[in-house]
Amino acid sequence: MREINRLQSFQYAFAGIWHTLKTQRNAQIHLVVAFIIFILGLWLKLTLTEWAIIVLTMGLVIVTEMLNTVAEAAMDYTSTDFDPRIKIIKDVAAGAVLIAAITSVVVGLLVLGPPLLKRLTF
Repeated sequence: MREINRLQSFQYAFAGIWHTLKTQRNAQIHLVVAFIIFILGLWLKLTLTEWAIIVLTMGLVIVTEMLNTVAEAAMDYTSTDFDPRIKIIKDVAAGAVLIAAITSVVVGLLVLGPPLLKRLTF
């Protein structure tokens, strides 16, 4: 087996991130929402703890989207025919993304909601 150096490892990792963002529509949506939340967080002057919670939540959503992409690609590679076991794998992976996205919405409301209401009500 060929050894790879650290630089090559990072190149492969960034290629995987880029592939996900380039090919997965939901990942693109997650990225746009993350950017909006980032701007909103700057405007609301979040604390370091609030930023940590927001960034962790954003990371959770992107990571689950990437794992979903892996599951879909791997299962598509193994068979092009319908298989109920492959359907379960793909459905569970997609469900994980949905749970992560719903969790991020709840966390966003809990962290951003109070300071946003305070700003909007003067």
